[in-house]
Amino acid sequence: MAGNVIGEYLRARREQVRPEDVGITVNGHRRVPGLRRDELAMLAGISTEYYTRLEQGRDRHPSAQVLDAVARGLRLDREATAYLHDLADPAPRRRRAPESQENVRASVARLIASWEQTPAYVQGRYLDVLAANPIAAALSPVYTPGTNLLRAVLLDPAAQEFFTGWEARVGGLVASLRAAGEPDDPRLVGLVAELSEESELFRRLWPRHDVRPQPGGGTHHLCHPRVGELELQYDKFAVSGAEDQLMVIYHAEPGTRSAEALRKLSEGLSGPGGTPEPQGRTSPTARASR
Repeated sequence: MAGNVIGEYLRARREQVRPEDVGITVNGHRRVPGLRRDELAMLAGISTEYYTRLEQGRDRHPSAQVLDAVARGLRLDREATAYLHDLADPAPRRRRAPESQENVRASVARLIASWEQTPAYVQGRYLDVLAANPIAAALSPVYTPGTNLLRAVLLDPAAQEFFTGWEARVGGLVASLRAAGEPDDPRLVGLVAELSEESELFRRLWPRHDVRPQPGGGTHHLCHPRVGELELQYDKFAVSGAEDQLMVIYHAEPGTRSAEALRKLSEGLSGPGGTPEPQGRTSPTARASR
């Protein structure tokens, strides 16, 4: 693993902990944001010299006990603590070929296409939309196959109007991208470089090293230009047999205004014979089996 990723992560998280939140009294002006190295070392119960070596990358194999102690000092949650352990002792992963492409099984694409009033799409590891049904694309262009969700939500001005709490939505996607990726994966490196060049907000969020796996479900409040405000629940499910793919399904409470809005969006979206056409990329194996 290239670079001092442990040190970058620890430094970023240390700068975000206010001394007063961990019982440290602040007197006068401080030259650095957050905690100083010696303060975090004290909270973790280790020497300042050792913590400095850890953050500077001169000790690349800290014990699990040390990592847990530092995580407690930083007030990391379970996911962030697990991420710190992964940085220190990364599990070997199967490398993908540089030109490999994520594909969706044809059966999965047909399944979501059959849901005429239920927006659904499949996303890949780096938040690419791999397949979507017509009503998902009608809900928002960000759910069009071939679109990267983070790039679209971050850079498309229409997305700022569509997502209520847009900046929080971007922050969640950035934290999910950080949690999902390998730091030296060329796909991730390229995406980060592109978004860093294009977006000031991304340049602020990425160095924070926030880590948050995508939630399995929740509620989104949306504002559609045609049907108005929507309150939709969403659920995410791992696609069986497909590494890192998630199926995302939006649904509304029956009888609500949002349910009626989805019905209106579904009108006129059917393909020949009244059945929506699948959208997205399917794997060669799946295509051959049709």
